[in-house]
Order: sequence, then C-alpha cells, then structure tokens
Amino acid sequence: MSGDRPFPVDELRREFPALAAADPFIFFDNAAGAQVPQRAVAAVADHLVARNVQRGGPYGRSREVDATIARARSSIADLVNARSPDEIAFGLNATSFIRAISLAVGQTLTDRSEIVISDLDHEANVATWLALARAGARIVWWRVRSDGRLHLEDLEPLLTRSTRLVACTIASNATGTKVDVAGAGARAHAAGAELFLDAVHYAPHGPVDVQALECDYLVCSGYKIFGPHMGFAWCRPAAIDHLPTFREDFIPDRMPDKLEAGTYAYENVAGMEGAIEYLADLGRRTGGAPMPQRDAIRSAMEAIVRYEATLCTAMFDALAEVPGASIHGISDRAQLDRRVPTIAFSIDGVSAATVAERLDARGIGVRSGHMYAPRLMDRLGVPGVVRASLVHYNTLAEVERFRNALAEIAAEVRPTPPASGLRSAAPESGEGAGRSTSASPAESPST
Repeated sequence: MSGDRPFPVDELRREFPALAAADPFIFFDNAAGAQVPQRAVAAVADHLVARNVQRGGPYGRSREVDATIARARSSIADLVNARSPDEIAFGLNATSFIRAISLAVGQTLTDRSEIVISDLDHEANVATWLALARAGARIVWWRVRSDGRLHLEDLEPLLTRSTRLVACTIASNATGTKVDVAGAGARAHAAGAELFLDAVHYAPHGPVDVQALECDYLVCSGYKIFGPHMGFAWCRPAAIDHLPTFREDFIPDRMPDKLEAGTYAYENVAGMEGAIEYLADLGRRTGGAPMPQRDAIRSAMEAIVRYEATLCTAMFDALAEVPGASIHGISDRAQLDRRVPTIAFSIDGVSAATVAERLDARGIGVRSGHMYAPRLMDRLGVPGVVRASLVHYNTLAEVERFRNALAEIAAEVRPTPPASGLRSAAPESGEGAGRSTSASPAESPST
C-alpha cells in the first residue's frame, strides 16, 4: 500500500479461481498449501498442452521448456534476492532439499561435527538432521522458552569451534512466531558455522532476502506461496560447491545441476513463474508505480505484511470473545512484527479435533493436531492445537464469520463456560535453554 491506498483484497480474490467460485468455503488452512491464481493455472495447462516434452533437446518445443525453466529460475532469484539465477535449484519440495543437503553435510563432518537444531521447527527440519547422528554428528538443541520463542542469547553458548551448522525456521508453521534468523546467522558465522533456513512457512508473509539474511542455504515449497506443488532451494555457491551430492557423472558438479537429480515437474515450475508474476503485479498495484520485477515483488510482500497485521489483530479480537480460549505464541498486539497470521489456539475442555470438525461443518477449513511440530507441542504442554492460518487473500469478513462460528461452537460444547477473555498460553518471558545434546526433548511421533 502506498499512502492511504487500500489493500485491493477484493480485486485480488477474483484472480484465484477457488476464491471466485460461488462456494462460500473459507480457506484458513493456508499453511498446509495456499490457493493458486489463474495465471499459474494457465501456465501449467499451457505447458502440458503445448510443450510437455523433455528439456535439452535440439527442437523448438524442447528449447521452449529450457526457456521456461530459465525464466522461472530468474523469477525465484528475484523473489529471494539471489545474486544469480544459477543459485536456485528446482525439485519436489522443501523436505527433499533438506534431506539432500543434510546428507551432503553428513559426508563432510570432521572436527566440526555439531549440528544445532530447534524444537520450534517443523519435523522436516529436525528429523533430517537427527539422522546425521549415524554419520557421527552431535546434535545440539536450541530450546524454545516458555514464551514459545527462540532467543538469541540462548543460541550463543551453544556455538563452539565444533559447530558445523545451525538449522532453523524463519517462522513457526505451528504458532506463526518468527525467529531472528539474521541475528542467528551473524552468531553462527562468527563461530565459523553455517546457517540453514527453512523459509516454507514465512515466504507467503514477507520479503525474503538471502543477501540481507546472510544465510548459506534456504529452502521453500512453492505450493505455500500461491504456486503448484514443487520446491526450490537457494544455496550460497561457496557453501554448496564443496558438498558431495548425488548426480550422474556427466552432470556438472555445480548449482543448480548438483541439486537437481532426475526430472522434476516442469509444468509446476512454469506455474510457479505464473505465481511470481502475480506477486509482481500486486507489488506494482499497491506501490502505485511501474518497477522492475525484483522491486515489485518486495513491494508486494511489504504490502502483504501491513495488510496481514490487520487480519492478525482481528483474529486476536475474535478469540478474545471465546470463553476459555488460549493463543499459543505471541498474542501481544505490540509485537505483531514478531509473528505472521498463523494462529494456534486451544479452548479449555474441548479437543482441537472437535473444534476443527465443527468449523468444517460451517464451511471453514482449519487444521488440528501437532502441525508436524510434536516437539513444540510437548514444550507447550498441549497434545495439539487448532491452527487457523491466514494469507493476504483472506478478509476481515471471513474473520467475522470465523468469530461467529466459534461463538456458536462454544455455546454448543460449553453451555456454562468460565469467564470469557483471551489468555496467552504462556508468559512472554521464560527461562533460558541451556546447552543440550540429547536426541530430542521428547520422542513424539510425527506424520
């Protein structure tokens, strides 16, 4: 938004076929996968109809596939502010890239054998590193405090001459809490270690700038940022170049080739380019001026940050009216810059599954359970949560429907509720997390 220019959410929704449909369903499970704009759908269809062939051939349609991949690589480079499109690799999803890079790191462990991981993270960015214990890695835990956050002062004593890498998320997929990853990177590099970032949950909600973050590796899943099912990785050349990755002997041992084993879904890469075009268009619209794609994407993400803060505040207000409701994570309106609009909550005496099922009966899709973060749930002391995850195409009117639905559900399941009022599930401060090398805080199952 520029000046008093309103965020054009109604116009934007018309670009998403799923949102423009007559069905009044509310998509509040965007953290599991966002909806796709028409131009991304069209790009997938165009590829499958007009050029569903293998790249690298001498004929025209194959060369068109090469050109599509090159454009998409350039677009993702713009999205994350990479120095070169060749720093971007395409593949199946973020998890597959985490595994590929962790396996490569595991083959290079010497006197620096310690991997720092956190219990805030999605299990994909935990189990992949825990598996390196078999290769001689020593796992060190950066623990969440009782406020549900990771604190830099707790990271500092974990970093030693033996630290090889710190792996953490930019924002929790369960609670929406952000991590000061730039600060983590500065401390890791000062200790001679590397920083691996999971940007999957954060990427739809704000600018990603690998140069400013000074990270070494970053992974993301395109279907969380309005594209089809695919994943991409950014790697700092000096970091990735010396890692041994699987590839056929004739494949160049450099990015992006060394991380692109086999054939990936070209049509989904084409669709991802369409999703980035959508974001760039949004940036020019909200910025009120023509601008290069990289600047336009940043403008879009900055406008999204501002608009989503209003959604987050409205969700806080809605939950404040629900008897016995608790938000897990940051619930202080003065700290909205420390979270994204992913709201994990519980209602005393009501299972998360019951709340989710009754919301579904009212046409609202949310998720319940451990959110692939069972270790965080153990730390929070809950078996699972209800998660409502919003993005920029959600509206205040949808939040109002959510509020009304929760009020009805509360009346149904708790006819004589306690005094109303939103409660934070944990205080905004807590004890520090000492150095630990245990296998895990709690061995909870994940799916």
